[in-house]
Amino acid sequence: MHHLINNISKTLACKSIKASITDGLFGIEKENVRVDEMGRMASTPHPGILGDKYRHPFITTDFSESQVEMITPPLKSIAEVHGFLETLNDVISENLGDELLWPQSLPPLLPDEEKIPIAKFGEEGIHKEKYREELANRYGKERQMLSGIHFNFSLSDRLERKLCKAIKWDENQETFREALYLKMVRNFMRYRWLLVWLFGDSPEADPSLKMKSLKTGEKMRMGCRKAVSIRTSSAGYRNAEEYFVDFNSLSSYKQTVKELVDSGKLLIDEELYLPIRIKFDEEGKKISHLEVRILDLDPFEKSGVSKNRLYFMHLFMLYCLFKEEQVKYNDAEQKIAAKNHDWVACSGLNPDLLLKDFEGNNVKIDQMLQELLSDLKSFMKTSGVEENDLYQSAFNQIEKCILQPDLRSSLKVKQKIDEEGFIPFHLKQAKKFKEDSEMSGFRFHGFEDLELSSQLLMKAALRRGLEFKILDRSENFISLHRGEKTEYVMQATRTSLDNYSSVLMMENKLVTKKILEKTEIRVPCGLDYMDAKQARSDFDLFEGKGIVIKPKSTNFGLGITILKENNKEDVYQRAVDIAFEHDNSILIEEFVAGKEYRFFVINEEVTGILHRVPANVKGDGKSSIRQLVVEKNKDPLRGRGYRTPLEKIRLEEAEAIFLAEQGLNFESIPAKDAIVYLRENSNISTGGDSIDFTDDIHPSYKEIAAKSAKALGVRITGLDMMIEDISKPAQPDNYAIIEMNFNPAIHIHCYPYQGENRKLNEKILDALGF
Repeated sequence: MHHLINNISKTLACKSIKASITDGLFGIEKENVRVDEMGRMASTPHPGILGDKYRHPFITTDFSESQVEMITPPLKSIAEVHGFLETLNDVISENLGDELLWPQSLPPLLPDEEKIPIAKFGEEGIHKEKYREELANRYGKERQMLSGIHFNFSLSDRLERKLCKAIKWDENQETFREALYLKMVRNFMRYRWLLVWLFGDSPEADPSLKMKSLKTGEKMRMGCRKAVSIRTSSAGYRNAEEYFVDFNSLSSYKQTVKELVDSGKLLIDEELYLPIRIKFDEEGKKISHLEVRILDLDPFEKSGVSKNRLYFMHLFMLYCLFKEEQVKYNDAEQKIAAKNHDWVACSGLNPDLLLKDFEGNNVKIDQMLQELLSDLKSFMKTSGVEENDLYQSAFNQIEKCILQPDLRSSLKVKQKIDEEGFIPFHLKQAKKFKEDSEMSGFRFHGFEDLELSSQLLMKAALRRGLEFKILDRSENFISLHRGEKTEYVMQATRTSLDNYSSVLMMENKLVTKKILEKTEIRVPCGLDYMDAKQARSDFDLFEGKGIVIKPKSTNFGLGITILKENNKEDVYQRAVDIAFEHDNSILIEEFVAGKEYRFFVINEEVTGILHRVPANVKGDGKSSIRQLVVEKNKDPLRGRGYRTPLEKIRLEEAEAIFLAEQGLNFESIPAKDAIVYLRENSNISTGGDSIDFTDDIHPSYKEIAAKSAKALGVRITGLDMMIEDISKPAQPDNYAIIEMNFNPAIHIHCYPYQGENRKLNEKILDALGF
């Protein structure tokens, strides 16, 4: 069957194979040493706020208590897995206090060896501690502090089945899978030196770093001449000897690894530090994925690796799958491949470096680079991958590095170390990345298309170690899971806590009013209409009075018009029409004086209060209102579709009507420092600003909010209340509840324009019992 797998490249002529070629599952594991603000290894325990490191599926420790490990779940795209990793990085950085994540594979300033703490996992994880103690004895604790990135990859089941059918494999699917993955591994081992040459980012260690030699036991300074990757070199993270295993069949592979363990050369098979590992299912029988262990941390990337680097890694794995093998992968080839790896790791900055081809001939590295580049380019064309812009862009970047080797990041890292010093350069990067994490703390990278409230709930779930799945991306519908408990959540606040009838009551503003009135809670008086003609004709009933015209069932402030004076019939009638565009029934209510506040209630407890300032601009004496809006909308916190903390201000009909009532239009030029409001209603969804008042409001209003939630039997609601003076207690005539929302946004309380983050994402998880 070997010849069938070796000729698998012929299947690339099939359109169906080309259409599925980039399908797969991707995962990343990354380690970073925690450091203090001086670049010294942090001696503090793993932060408790990051959860139980023994059980957490995404955040744990590696060898040392001071070494954080991030683990993404398997995801279906490079963009998603990179985003998940970056979000893990942000969550950890945000919860480290004054500590930082060291962005280099080679260690920071380390204490004496005995002071490097081995990771603790409690009684349940005592076996992990004992294994780490054995590793410390064998390799020294300093060597264990080297950190890197593991790229996990598997082909999609769909692609596997198509390939199996295309080559007419007549054995079972599992033997086919084994053959595919072993071929990938063999070719990866042959050509892995290319990845070291391209992506090595540990060219130089701090002068203070000395490690125990694996051969002599003496402490030696860590370094190689013209190195690109000390970490992956013979001086780096290696076994005491070079061990070769048989990758020509799965049974041979398992047998050779078993022999190493049985002989005592390895404690367990995980101690075999190969550049790539075959990973198995929980029973240890079937191949689940491959783990590429060759990537250094990139000190120029916050997440430690760029998306382009991951796209190329995937491309390289596919190339290894489809590249034909000339001979069986024997000991001679393994030794040549290992030597090429070591020469590149230790001397990859030498332009005259000689490598060996598999006939044993010395060949200049630039010639071998050109040959591989040409081969990769041919594969991209044959496979159709060149038509994918993301992969083509990644390849173009690699091509530039091969044609201009000085563009490699290893050289840039070395230059920065030479200019600034090893510790100062990496410390500066660590501080910059922490600031970046704090600035983008509201995002779940790779999932920015989701509403921001959903992203925030997922971030809170990630920190707590809850497993979650996106069930319907367009509807922001996710599941949360831990142990035997599963909850389903839509748009962050639609949960199992609220029954269907309560949601319907909140959705219907007329019903909400009647229930609250019955509970003796003040609501605006007014009339409801199902007939647009009748509503239009009733101008005389409301003439000269402040009114609010709104759809009976709406959300996000859509279709609402506020007329403070209501002295123009045509304006009134157009406001009626706007409301009817959003519902077949509308309300016309009295305008209640005061300021509007949003109360967020969970389980009859007020957890956040905001005053929402209507959409506004501040004049500069020169710019038009239109120009001022455009400028204010450039704020990165403003966006569209509830995916940022603030929404962009609109320039639409409702804004034009409100400006006209002030004798203004979009082209009017406000005086310097004059505040011009474009809306009366203060919804964040229409461009308003949010200001936190949770601790500043009289407690009587909180009692009314809790009572209102109880009246409707709701567990989660966003309640809008007009209040004349928040310092005075509530009276029957100085407040009114104007709306209760069944799916209130949480992001406006987590990231207000001014004020404290009330962490409603965390409080919702508390309410759900996680």
